[in-house]
Amino acid sequence: MLKWALIFLVISLISGFLGFSGVSAATASIAKILFFIAIVLFLIFIVLTFAVGSAVF
Repeated sequence: MLKWALIFLVISLISGFLGFSGVSAATASIAKILFFIAIVLFLIFIVLTFAVGSAVF
């Protein structure tokens, strides 16, 4: 998911440089959403890892 966020970020930067402000704003917002979803999933998996690890040991 972070890969897609970085792709949208690069598209946003390139389109902003070329003057397509609408496309740039849209892809930047998509990149932000994907980044925050990836962070939330990462934190959920960290919590689950510690929960399962403590249950096993």
